[in-house]
Amino acid sequence: PAVQYNVNGTSYDMGYYLADGIYLTWATFVKTIPMPQGPKRQLFAKRQQGARKDVERAFGVFQSRFAIVRGPSRNWHVDTMKNIMYACIIMHNMIVEDERN
Repeated sequence: PAVQYNVNGTSYDMGYYLADGIYLTWATFVKTIPMPQGPKRQLFAKRQQGARKDVERAFGVFQSRFAIVRGPSRNWHVDTMKNIMYACIIMHNMIVEDERN
């Protein structure tokens, strides 16, 4: 996706996705380092894996609660997909809040 951000004084204009080994090798997919050597690579691999698992869990919750998220979305417009995800997130938060009370 087209984004702009700065890391250590370097500007970037391309986002990336955290992925595992089943995805193709594309510049936008960042896969876990299989056998990280050194403390920096080990820390990156640990954090990347944790973030990827958090996202997988969140989508698992959405898929179990909302059937619309289970199927493919290839033919939908990007704005439609955004609105569907926003609606699911809002409804999920409402359910969680209601269950607390």
